[in-house]
Amino acid sequence: MSMIRDDNDLIDAFLDALWLERGASEHTLTSYRHDLAAWRRYLIANERRLLAPGSDALPNWLSARREEGYKLRSNARLLSSLRGFYRWLLAQGTIDADPLNEVRLPRFKAALPDTLDEDEVERLLAAPDTATPLGLRDRAMLEVLYGCGLRVTELISLRLDSINLRQGVVRVLGKGDKERLVPLGEEAQLWIECYLRSGRSELMTDIRRPPLFPGRNDDFMTRQTFWHRIKHYARLAAIDKPLSPHTLRHAFATHLLNHGANLRVVQLLLGHSDLSTTQIYTHVAQARLEALHAEHHPRG
Repeated sequence: MSMIRDDNDLIDAFLDALWLERGASEHTLTSYRHDLAAWRRYLIANERRLLAPGSDALPNWLSARREEGYKLRSNARLLSSLRGFYRWLLAQGTIDADPLNEVRLPRFKAALPDTLDEDEVERLLAAPDTATPLGLRDRAMLEVLYGCGLRVTELISLRLDSINLRQGVVRVLGKGDKERLVPLGEEAQLWIECYLRSGRSELMTDIRRPPLFPGRNDDFMTRQTFWHRIKHYARLAAIDKPLSPHTLRHAFATHLLNHGANLRVVQLLLGHSDLSTTQIYTHVAQARLEALHAEHHPRG
């Protein structure tokens, strides 16, 4: 029992370091905890130790997971979590060698993100009933999400003082608690002004509370609530493509590139720390151009 407790203590210390040193989000910490707990259970079931799992333990587990139906991408994410843990242990001097140093996964082609074309985005943005305070809030949220390319977590975390309508910018707190200023487009600014004038006060009992887009009890909206709202409006707009919480963020980046934006500008607007993360959108834009060429060019 003490070994299990010690293992848990090590995992907790690693997660604390991720939070303190790298500013990892709660979502990231939860993913790491889930992966490490599953790995520890596998090791215990096979009479292995967390600090010395043996060179064959992880390859065997990954192979078993593939047979159980886990995708290569899922195993790649899990391997990334475990590598981060053992490299931290090595840096702390808790272990003398990284037991996963030789473990490799086959390369896989990154899947292109789900996105919408410009007509579909227009239909989605027009779906809320803006004659109601709730519809005004949702229209403003969709406009800001698409017009600024925010992550959903960034959107629902916006405070009233995050918006500067005079300067036309929104102050966003991104991953790792990094702040960035993102310009508000004309449409996003227009709908925020309408919402603040006629919607927000109708949805709150205390308008001094900080959430720009409140959910229940004047509190910040949850990701799940907003995701349900997006799916609701997608049905109203007759959009039957696969959607994700990042769909409008992907559309924002793709449409900017389609209209000639510089990749590094898109990187700054999205808040990506690494340009390689942004480069996936060049593939999306290229795929779109190839599809248009094939459809419309006489020799396509």
